[in-house]
Amino acid sequence: MFKGHPKGLYVFLFANMGERFGYYTMLAIFILFLQAKFGMNAEEAGRVYGTFLFGIYFIPLLGGIIADKLFGFSKTITLGIILMIGGYFLLAQPGSTKLIIYIALTIISFGTGFFKGNLQALVGKLYDDAKFDKLRDSAFWIFYMGINIGAFFAPSAAQAMSKIIMKKGDLLYNANIPAFAHNYLKAISNGGTYEKTGEYLEMAKSAIIEGSSYQFTNLTDFSHHYIDTLSKSYSYGFGIAAVSIIISMLIFAGFRKTYKHVDIMHKHAIKDESKNIITLTPEQHKKRMVALGLIFLVNIFFWMAFHQNGFTLTIFARDYTYTEVSALTYAIFDLRALLPIIAVIMGLVFLIGKKNTKLLKMIGLTMIIVGGALAYYVIQGYSDKMPINPMIFQQFNPIFIVFLTPIIIGIFTSLNKRGLEPSSPRKIGIGLILAAMSFLIMVLVATGLVSPKDFVPGAVADSMRVTPYWLIATYFSLTISELFYSPIGISFVSKVAPPSLSGFMQGAWFGSTAIGNLLAGFIGPFWQKWEMWQFFLLLVVMLLLSSIFIFSIMKTLESATSDE
Repeated sequence: MFKGHPKGLYVFLFANMGERFGYYTMLAIFILFLQAKFGMNAEEAGRVYGTFLFGIYFIPLLGGIIADKLFGFSKTITLGIILMIGGYFLLAQPGSTKLIIYIALTIISFGTGFFKGNLQALVGKLYDDAKFDKLRDSAFWIFYMGINIGAFFAPSAAQAMSKIIMKKGDLLYNANIPAFAHNYLKAISNGGTYEKTGEYLEMAKSAIIEGSSYQFTNLTDFSHHYIDTLSKSYSYGFGIAAVSIIISMLIFAGFRKTYKHVDIMHKHAIKDESKNIITLTPEQHKKRMVALGLIFLVNIFFWMAFHQNGFTLTIFARDYTYTEVSALTYAIFDLRALLPIIAVIMGLVFLIGKKNTKLLKMIGLTMIIVGGALAYYVIQGYSDKMPINPMIFQQFNPIFIVFLTPIIIGIFTSLNKRGLEPSSPRKIGIGLILAAMSFLIMVLVATGLVSPKDFVPGAVADSMRVTPYWLIATYFSLTISELFYSPIGISFVSKVAPPSLSGFMQGAWFGSTAIGNLLAGFIGPFWQKWEMWQFFLLLVVMLLLSSIFIFSIMKTLESATSDE
């Protein structure tokens, strides 16, 4: 899996890992922050979410042009990192107004736009060398796995920071309180009364840590205190993002010698006869641009569906999923238990592997014993029922990617040896079908549940909610579809893009992703007005139609890099 790759791949992997850790720490709490601090409903928060993601993924178009025509890749990426650090630190300031938040999001969008596409373009350039080209797809799988290692730890980091700040404020987290608090304050400010005052009063008193210094006086004071404390906990989570991106900058700048040889602008490279520069005929250039345009079109619909993970699936986790689970189930939500469990699984792989050395098997046995003991120690300290936070569901997609990537690579390596490995466009088409099947799970589970338009905060007891395993199953299936689709799509773009437009084409991939992200948030009105199963069925149909389109143009896509 890792054999034969250039060292620069791992520099890019770790630099991107730090940036993605910061980004997904922020994204895990973004919708929750907007609703807690400003009292936004799902539709309003969805518009902000969609617009921000649009900027994150559309500005790489500009970043690609700047890298291709002005500064080159390294300088543009460094500028992007500096902007991201500044934007996240601004976002992390407690008490910020909406204007300050929007300015911070704009700065982060530009920084990420200068960083993302150009870093991926450099990864692709490492594999333009003929001796590495056959490893291109696996390189982007590895690169993608690194992204998700960072993303895996992000929700837990955000949750840990939230718990620390809430505890300092003498409060316990209750997902229903922010909506109650905003509705109560709005009713009081308008000179009226809040019809659910009794229910809210009981909820408020139960959210104060027993024996703490905070003394309940009235609901107005409590509402302000809870909103301010919870918002601050999210703001400090954004601060974690800023620190992680500083680490990314140190990695990228400190190991430049591993990728310096490919950090060359095309217009300079063509003047150097020692460089192996691919030249295209007008016909080849046209064929590649058409293929890329078709892929970009389909890309819109994949990400429109996929990025419901930070929007409607997060709302589903908060409003329709059990708020408490058994001790055994809680173990997969708690890193203190999950990491030792993962160590046990890895130890089993080392122990039973037929080709593993005795030393590796001994290490595996040690991991099983130590990991099992640690997991047991943590789990036996749980109560019969443990509370779960909706943001923590965001950790399942990245950890599934980390575990499934070696399996997927192994399967395709085996198929390749037998001459049966599907082409990159066929993998993309299969990924779309798998994504449709993922949302079919949500169609099934949503049938019969209270629709979002009729949902009343605090009115849905656990007996009316569903097991978290439905969402976990959806994330598992979506992860498989993502591995077929996203790293392969990026690899395809890096291979097909004309050399003079490599940065711009990676930016265009993100630009089409941006449109999908924008639509991911702007379909919020359907979530608010339709039955849930209808909303998820829309995503299923959209993804199936996209896959049909991909297979209908397969010859065009597969011939994009031929010399004919």
